[in-house]
Amino acid sequence: MKTKLGPLETRLLAYAQMRRLQVVRGGELAEPLHLSAQQEMRLLSRLVRAGIIARVRRGLYLLPPRLPLGGKWSPSEVLALSTLMRDRQGRYQICGPSAFSRYGFEQQIPTRTYAYNNRLSGDRRIGATSFTLIKVADERLGSTEEVPVDEGLTAVYSSRVRTLVDAVYDWSRFDSLPQGYDWIRRELASRRVGAKQLVAVTLRYGNQATLRRVGALLEREGISGRLLARLRRALRPSQCLIPWVPSRPKRGRTDQQWGVVFND
Repeated sequence: MKTKLGPLETRLLAYAQMRRLQVVRGGELAEPLHLSAQQEMRLLSRLVRAGIIARVRRGLYLLPPRLPLGGKWSPSEVLALSTLMRDRQGRYQICGPSAFSRYGFEQQIPTRTYAYNNRLSGDRRIGATSFTLIKVADERLGSTEEVPVDEGLTAVYSSRVRTLVDAVYDWSRFDSLPQGYDWIRRELASRRVGAKQLVAVTLRYGNQATLRRVGALLEREGISGRLLARLRRALRPSQCLIPWVPSRPKRGRTDQQWGVVFND
């Protein structure tokens, strides 16, 4: 692994620092640095392998604002994700384990950043950060919170209430049930989230299984009939029963009204 900068590497980073270039595309540095296209490509590849700059995608790179101490640099998750989405003219919101941690639902610090977005799917790594990108329809983006961070950027997170709904909706991806039910109970009890707000977000972003599970939970918590009626009206007729805890055998008391088997 290269740790000592050669003259070409030093010249590129100095030029970028002087011009305040943080995002560079292939082909932009060849002329000012008097390089051929092949030399430029090799130079950028060497810097990526050395961990001094980060490849966002093929032909798109993030550079450090100053020469990195110790010869290593990696962009923040927000800088990397914002750059990728801006390049694709897309929108994103950080969700799942990162949001669980942000709102204090979990104490464990996630090693991977999950993000709903309207452009890309799959896993990728930018610098030192691993991402799981979850492509969704435009209408499934929303109910967000914008958080100012370093570098003059704004991180877009799923809101507190949206994160709770997603813990039920996307339980298989986030491994978030049954603990997600406890999070909802605590948030309702502390009044950080209101039942009316939870119902509204569930109706907008949940599927039929989410509506059933959230409705059954709210009824267990003694929430008013008017709010429960809003969820019931959105349910489609079905004879199929779903488990309260999807990962456990479907055995237990049955709630026919919500179509849920309480297997907890």
